Amino acid sequence: MIKNRVLIIFSAFVTFSLLISCESLPKNTDPDTIVYKDALNNIHSAPINHNVPKAQYDKSLFSKKHQIMSYVGDPNYTYRLGADISRHDGDIDWKKVKKSKLEFIIFRVGYRGYQSGILHVDEKFHQNIKAAMEAGFTDFGVYIFSQAINEKEAIEEAELVLNEIKDYPINLPVVFDPESILWEEARTDDITGEQFTKNTIAFCEHIKKAGYEPMVYSNLVWETEFFDLSQFSDYKIWYADYFSVPQTPYHFEYWQYEGTKLKVSGIKKRIDADIQLIPVKDKE
Repeated sequence: MIKNRVLIIFSAFVTFSLLISCESLPKNTDPDTIVYKDALNNIHSAPINHNVPKAQYDKSLFSKKHQIMSYVGDPNYTYRLGADISRHDGDIDWKKVKKSKLEFIIFRVGYRGYQSGILHVDEKFHQNIKAAMEAGFTDFGVYIFSQAINEKEAIEEAELVLNEIKDYPINLPVVFDPESILWEEARTDDITGEQFTKNTIAFCEHIKKAGYEPMVYSNLVWETEFFDLSQFSDYKIWYADYFSVPQTPYHFEYWQYEGTKLKVSGIKKRIDADIQLIPVKDKE
């Protein structure tokens, strides 16, 4: 079991995002070490895994104004904005959302109970994706909130996802989102990083065999304390970090840069915001 779990693990889909400040990030001059802050402003240090591809982005080019992130000036990358949506965001007027700056949506398709272990379809998934399609959105991804304790359960979660998305044009990644529960005891409390890595691979490989592109949701705590990222070279990464720049040294394709703070017309609640970094060569 990872030590000091309560202090070091944060969930991107709970209210810890509200605790993030604009304090300066810790200084670090050691090229072999990562020094970073978590959502509670605790400072952590970890060795860099040199077997994992590094991010090629110029962090100075990220700029946020009124919760809208941009990445301008890099000849190698362009960007677009999106959001991740679940039943917690309530009823949504998707026609109004379509008039916003959002260009893609990642829906929660399902979740596993963190105590019961029972799998559920997100109660608003079908309603949301149908309405978003009718409003004119065309780019969709999905994720599942995982509480799998082994590879068998991870594959069960993949099967739920595949069954629910089969009638929709999912053209963005299918995401495995393992989370630790801080506020109560949970069935995943004693799962090791090694097992989380195995669960992730089992899910992603099952998704890949079905013809979809798998992606892993992570943050820097997970990247340094749980996952063996060197085994994820075939998978895209959806990185969560609510500071002004991404703290990870590792490559990612999507960045959840804002948690429950973005205000969008058509959605009563503030939502999570994401930016996708797209290689220019992929746009040509």
